[in-house]
Amino acid sequence: MQTFIFIVLIVGAMAWYYLDRPIFGKLPKGERLTRVQASPNYKGGKFVNIEHTPDFAPGISMIDAARSFINKPSNTEPNASIPSVQTDLKKLDPSKAQVVWFGHASYLLQIDGFRILVDPVFSGNASPVSFFVKSFKGANDYQVADMPEIDLLLLTHDHYDHLDYETILKLKGKFKRVATSLGVGAHLNHWGIPNTQIIELDWQEEVDLLNGFKLMALPARHFSGRLFTRAQSLWSSFKLTTPNHKLYLGGDSGYGSHFKEIGEKHGPFDLAILECGQYNDMWPFLHMMPEQVVTAAKELKAEVFMPIHWAKFALALHAWNEPVQRVMAEAKGQKQGITIPRIGEPVVLNSYYPDSILWDYE
Repeated sequence: MQTFIFIVLIVGAMAWYYLDRPIFGKLPKGERLTRVQASPNYKGGKFVNIEHTPDFAPGISMIDAARSFINKPSNTEPNASIPSVQTDLKKLDPSKAQVVWFGHASYLLQIDGFRILVDPVFSGNASPVSFFVKSFKGANDYQVADMPEIDLLLLTHDHYDHLDYETILKLKGKFKRVATSLGVGAHLNHWGIPNTQIIELDWQEEVDLLNGFKLMALPARHFSGRLFTRAQSLWSSFKLTTPNHKLYLGGDSGYGSHFKEIGEKHGPFDLAILECGQYNDMWPFLHMMPEQVVTAAKELKAEVFMPIHWAKFALALHAWNEPVQRVMAEAKGQKQGITIPRIGEPVVLNSYYPDSILWDYE
């Protein structure tokens, strides 16, 4: 019995030590927790979506979903290296409004001389352990060292494929401020970023950045959490207003009524950047199917949209290039403007929208 108790204590101590690693972040406390609890979107001890949003489709359990990954298809990852363009980000023309995508949900905006880096994940994996959910070959060529000085770091929510501990540590000193969803600042504080640099927004809250730049947090249909406790920080999409442009920066989201409401109230948008990937019929409420992405773009009244959240990590069971193939076909059918750049290839608003890249290799 003594030996058994000793083993249990040792295992427990090891588990506590592992789970106390900084990569997992921290939950809100103190004044931040008070603000979280006062949010109209925080009910019953957690943040909630506008619409009822089950984790899985009716009749599907977490065990069913986990079992499906045991025999994961091989085509969830490409056989060849992801195509990319090597762009000197520090020499982008400041007179042009540009977007440079780095695969999955990471991209750089340079508009009217203002630089915003969104959801950067440059560690090579999207999980708390380095050997799990690794990036595709060729999809992680851009690193923190390639980034110019950043005026604003924007983080949509706290999932590992959007909020990367290693990347945040390396970015320290390279950004002036960070804007994020309410509650996410607790992780950032734990990683050494002071509150004086952090802007946390609840849905419908707006902040003046400078000289005609405004950022507003808007609803998304998703969830949050880095360990066992979920929905203690918010997940958001954002409206970015600049002196000459208006963009919709979508975080992770299932399809819902919020897209039409946002379009009617805040549209039209010059560009909408929308997630398109990591979907499955087993979890249809948390991520959009490619056809729904196009519908969302139309409801947002977006002149052009750019599908992201694909081409870097295999977080679902679909073929790695299926999202872009389906979304291109649907955009053509719905006559919706679309741009699909290669990693590192600048998209220039009102000027250059690359869309001829064929993602037809396995």
